[in-house]
Amino acid sequence: MKKTYKIEVDCANCANLIEAATKKVEGVKDASVAFMTQKMKVEFEDDADAESVMADVLKAAKKIEPDFEIL
Repeated sequence: MKKTYKIEVDCANCANLIEAATKKVEGVKDASVAFMTQKMKVEFEDDADAESVMADVLKAAKKIEPDFEIL
């Protein structure tokens, strides 16, 4: 399953770091973060609970950028 989320990220470098961190979260098959459009696309593993996985993604992203938000 793939989902797109509106996000708020401050810089392109932070977006790249958040993308890399998201790809390491258990349950994420693939991810991309676009700074210019302020969007995050996440492809989940087949058996993953999207809400639970996104909670973990948010935790990982906030370690990189404390102001990061999923809108």
